[in-house]
Amino acid sequence: MSDQGGVTGPDLSKGYPADQVPDGGMIEGHVGDEPVLLARRGAVYYAVGARCTHYSGPLAEGLVVGDTVRCPWHHACFDLRTGRAIGGPALAPIPCYQTERRLDLIVVTGAKRTSAPPAVAPHATHPEPIVIVGAGAAGTAAALTLRDEGFRGKLTLIDAESAAPYDRPNLSKDYLAGTAPEEWLPIRSHEDLAARDIRLVTGVVVTLGVADRTVRLSDGRAFPYRTLLLATGADAVRLPIPGAERPNVVTLRSLADSRRLIALAGPERTAVILGAGFLGLEVAAALRHRGLAVHVAAPDKRPLGKILGEDLGLRVQRLHESHGVAFHLGHVAREIGESSVTLDDGSVLPADLVVVAAGAKPRVDLAAKAGLVLARGIQVDTYLETSVRGIYAAGDVARWPDPGTGRLTGVEHWAFAMRQGQAAARNMLGIRTPFTVVPFFWSQHYDMQISYVGHAESWDRLEIVEGLPPDQWEQRYLVGQSVVAVATVGRDRASLAAEAAMEAAGRRHTMAVA
Repeated sequence: MSDQGGVTGPDLSKGYPADQVPDGGMIEGHVGDEPVLLARRGAVYYAVGARCTHYSGPLAEGLVVGDTVRCPWHHACFDLRTGRAIGGPALAPIPCYQTERRLDLIVVTGAKRTSAPPAVAPHATHPEPIVIVGAGAAGTAAALTLRDEGFRGKLTLIDAESAAPYDRPNLSKDYLAGTAPEEWLPIRSHEDLAARDIRLVTGVVVTLGVADRTVRLSDGRAFPYRTLLLATGADAVRLPIPGAERPNVVTLRSLADSRRLIALAGPERTAVILGAGFLGLEVAAALRHRGLAVHVAAPDKRPLGKILGEDLGLRVQRLHESHGVAFHLGHVAREIGESSVTLDDGSVLPADLVVVAAGAKPRVDLAAKAGLVLARGIQVDTYLETSVRGIYAAGDVARWPDPGTGRLTGVEHWAFAMRQGQAAARNMLGIRTPFTVVPFFWSQHYDMQISYVGHAESWDRLEIVEGLPPDQWEQRYLVGQSVVAVATVGRDRASLAAEAAMEAAGRRHTMAVA
């Protein structure tokens, strides 16, 4: 074993015993100073970069599924044959390397380029020009996937923000905590998009012309389209209570919101967070890292109890309490004062700043004015196409038929929005593939990451895996005899395995009880 230039494992350029890589297994080594993953599927051996291109997660600790490798940290998916990123949150490929069999050894030779994009599949109507409204996770992933899939036509990405597409989860995590610089936030720079011939336009869209197939902006500019993707995202819910518009009251949906919150979050100040969901608790952790006193008020009996269940919710609450967060559960804000928040029981909390984390609502105004069918969002079919042919929707705004239940479902999480954007792009090009991706999201609380696969708006019962180390957790959410979701802490491979099992079980987002 060696450790040269930060790499570990065997020197794969000198060969590795073929029989020591089991089918579906992998080993991390290196070629020169580059970490390389050697994986096997049947009689075929693949060599690819060993680090995920999202946050450099160690792919060797992930899972091989078919001809793909999944990252253990945030479930990004790469094609072992080409290195292409085919499932968010990663958008950049990993390098591929040639392998040769020399007697009983597999030898990794020099690097090879990622294979050329495939030819665009035949389609009844040429999609050019394509316009994407919204440069968040779904819109940006769609634009990049269109190019990756071989689309060379005119492509315009429109967003109200002038900032380059950025890593939105970081707004409530490391960036807000002050442990990640702003330079880390962009997922693609303006220069990167221009190099891919993706035109990024800043402007406010006011109409989506259906009859004339034209998007119009508030400044009068017009962009014709043949194919359109709506990735307009969601707006933060605002509270209809006195004082909700005070300058020290903040919601968190954009980079500008996060910057404003940081400006208000001086040390030795007190913050009140209204809402005990994932966003509110991530903000609580970030502000505690900055040295603020933090109070969390919410109507729920337990933080995240309706999403994760009472037991895991209690574990999360105790973790935050151990870091000094004070909870006021079973209560809502009645009024926000200049430096205080009054709860419905009359108690008054000191508040230099207030963060409203009361949820989000899909931005559907444009779709409504255009006459698209709505259902608590924009209704789409299994191909993510709306009620108007040639217009698609993805991300927070989309409501699609869940493969398991057939009910229209929305999952408002960043990595999942990326995967919807990638799927929508392929369907826009005529690569007609039903969207059956298993939902996944993660949430960071201090040094604890919660990973959640599947989707359970409700469940019949919970099964908690017993006998795990104190820093681990795994529980399954069952409807009837099917597991519809799995939540884990410190069990990355178990989370990936649950995701793969749900994919394999008829792609219905469920898996059989073991």
